[in-house]
Amino acid sequence: MAKSDLLKRLGIEHPVIQAPMGGGPSTPALAAAASNAGGLGSLGAPYLTPQQILEAIAEVRRLTSRAFNVNLFAGGHRSEELADPKPMLELLTAIHEELGLPPPSVPTLPPDPFAAQLEAVLEARPPIFSFTFGIPGAEQMARLKSLGIAVMGTATTVAEARLLQEAGVDGVIAQGAEAAAHRGTFAGAFETSMVPTLDLVRGIAASVSVPVTASGGLMDGRDVAAALQAGAAAAALGTAFLAAPESGASAPYKEAILAARSDTTVITRAFSGRPARGLANRFIAVLAGKEAAILPYPLQNALTRAMRAEAAKRGESGLLSLWAGTGVARARALPAGELVRRIVREIGAEAVS
Repeated sequence: MAKSDLLKRLGIEHPVIQAPMGGGPSTPALAAAASNAGGLGSLGAPYLTPQQILEAIAEVRRLTSRAFNVNLFAGGHRSEELADPKPMLELLTAIHEELGLPPPSVPTLPPDPFAAQLEAVLEARPPIFSFTFGIPGAEQMARLKSLGIAVMGTATTVAEARLLQEAGVDGVIAQGAEAAAHRGTFAGAFETSMVPTLDLVRGIAASVSVPVTASGGLMDGRDVAAALQAGAAAAALGTAFLAAPESGASAPYKEAILAARSDTTVITRAFSGRPARGLANRFIAVLAGKEAAILPYPLQNALTRAMRAEAAKRGESGLLSLWAGTGVARARALPAGELVRRIVREIGAEAVS
């Protein structure tokens, strides 16, 4: 597929994608607003049950007749317990006491939800499906393709992009080092996969024949224009949409995003057990030098969930996973549709400057 054909394949007017943000920020209203403005709205569904996925997709369809994307985690789920939980339980006990929560306990490791979640996606047949943390199996990919669903996978290296192309994706999402939230690395060490976004786009575009979507640190039309110049067919922006009224991010999370005056993001495993980029805060500082105590994903993620939920209620941003990309200081509190339209205008201004 030629680069110029991606927008047609996705059924969108503009090369602006509202990136999926699982765990709360993604909402049907946010996805629909971005799609209604001519971009591509995305529903981050990795933490939803199959029934919740069906309901969320139905709500997106109620709010828009345009194309939208549904995203899941297609890997990265540890099915065995390999770490001693005692050090982390001890660290969390004092924080739980502070928040008035019962003492923390090791959660039961749930089975990998991907297969059941994908069945819901296949039943609902959204126009576009994207994934990260790995690659669905050959049979799963074949079923998606047989239903006419456009499929996009996340790569953090050229090698991963080649694996995605071999698996049959319609497009590769190039997740650069600047990107917010979890690293999508699946074929190598994440430390060797921290490639700057525009460099990654150039490398992948030169190595695969499918279109590339840039992702990582992009906040405005100038950023998108630079990504398109580097060889991307579209650009995905996540942090840019966090402060939108349609975003499901908690109030303290939005406030922290809008208060950022510089890039204070770091890569941390503190909250989930998997490397992710977010604003430096108290909990990350508490675990500095104690990284050996962090449990693997998804155990750490489950273990810190109660803390994060209570902290959100209390406005304690220091105990929240404040996922954000390196461009966070340029976040704008605009309705999602208006933000898409403004970015499109900014792209146009770059084109004629």
